[in-house]
Amino acid sequence: MGRGGDPTTGNLGCLVTNRFFTGFPILSLMRLAVRRSAALWLGVVLCCGLALLPARGATRPNLLVILTDDHGVGDVSAYRKADVQTPHLDRLASQGMRFTRMRANATVCSPSRAALLTGMYPDRVGVPGVIRTRPEDSWGWFDPRAVTLPDLLRRSGYYTALVGKWHLGLRSPNTPNERGFEFFHGFLGDMMDSYTTHEREGHNYLRRNAQPITPKGHATDLFTDWAVEYLEERASRRRQPFFLMLAYTAPHFPIEPPEAWLARVRKRDSSLSVVRARNVALVEHLDHGIGRILDRLEALGLGGNTVVVFTSDNGGSLPHGQSNDPWKDGKQSHYDGGLRVPFLVRWTGVVPPSSQSDHAGLTFDIFPTFLELAGVQIPSGLDAVSLVPILQGESMPAGHRDLYFSRREGGRYGGNSYEALIRGSWKLLRNDPYSPFELYDLDSDPGEMTNVAGQHPDRVRELSEALREQVRRGGQVPWQPPSDARTK
Repeated sequence: MGRGGDPTTGNLGCLVTNRFFTGFPILSLMRLAVRRSAALWLGVVLCCGLALLPARGATRPNLLVILTDDHGVGDVSAYRKADVQTPHLDRLASQGMRFTRMRANATVCSPSRAALLTGMYPDRVGVPGVIRTRPEDSWGWFDPRAVTLPDLLRRSGYYTALVGKWHLGLRSPNTPNERGFEFFHGFLGDMMDSYTTHEREGHNYLRRNAQPITPKGHATDLFTDWAVEYLEERASRRRQPFFLMLAYTAPHFPIEPPEAWLARVRKRDSSLSVVRARNVALVEHLDHGIGRILDRLEALGLGGNTVVVFTSDNGGSLPHGQSNDPWKDGKQSHYDGGLRVPFLVRWTGVVPPSSQSDHAGLTFDIFPTFLELAGVQIPSGLDAVSLVPILQGESMPAGHRDLYFSRREGGRYGGNSYEALIRGSWKLLRNDPYSPFELYDLDSDPGEMTNVAGQHPDRVRELSEALREQVRRGGQVPWQPPSDARTK
């Protein structure tokens, strides 16, 4: 990954690397120094770690990640041809690479988002569980010391923006504008009680930067409109690359599709249950919004120089009619139905159309991938790894990485955590803090149907020891705010 600073302390190290990428040449600081005076090079060294722009004439890609909410692989028709139709996501898959073995970093919202934005396992940045409106039922506090992806991209010259759902804090120091996003137009909270009233437990958490706003319309349409407006504004400022995180609340419950979309689905397939039809309609309405984004990128001439990644924060919720087929279980579960997510990447001119990867990665691998694409040095100490070699048709560097998952929760979980760990083909898991661990061999049993913990006690012991070390590392970081921060 290269040498860098410590992502937990803010010591970022030098930000611009000297790697050249196919289609996106980035001149290194060293080459710049050859062309200019020693005095200028000294100035660059002194400001290392501050905002460093690419050399004049260099082209760095725009970076767009589209993150949906509770969107299982069974609800993307590029993964499963069934009752849901997502032609625009299918188009993205046909124009780029479809990953078939990607998992979210957690089975619920906040931890996955914290991981994606830091490249660290979520308990290492203070977010082992869901951050909620009421402090007594909130199970995370985003570590203010953690350096975020927009922090690093912004300091390297990118214009950074978040449109849509934040879900990593409601107040200072954990608002989007304080955590690296120059522009925020969206929703601070965990979920909306309605897609059309936009409130959460009587609170309005919609903001344009720090300003409360009260727009009218379906949240999916609003977020799409705001993202289109952002792209149009950036098209007039092409000299500065941008990073946009477009985070929809759909298809998270409440399942509230526009009536016209529901009518369309019911007309097409009257055999669907009411619950399933409503979710299919919400997903197809969401897909339509994503299509508008893709169309606008092309119309503005931005598509060829914008790397687009689409994924979800966790698997779908089964009680709300969502599909994770063919994987077992759903949201909140460490079975793969709660973890496996769609993951699509379009990098025009580099990633072959309709290509596929079976790499077993995690969604937070977006963090070092985007840094490498931007020519920004990847900090040391990350848990995530860059996917750039795969995107360029190369093999990933040799090495072993355990995939670790954890969730802390209240209610019947008692404020405790439960974990899972994947090492090679072996998966150790439990879905509450009290049950014994289960063990599955994913090579012979990808559906996780036969618990073989009793037949392989040595393997259980080995993975349990590795899991304990991950829990110990996460335990070094506070996950509740100090008492003075609660009263601000």
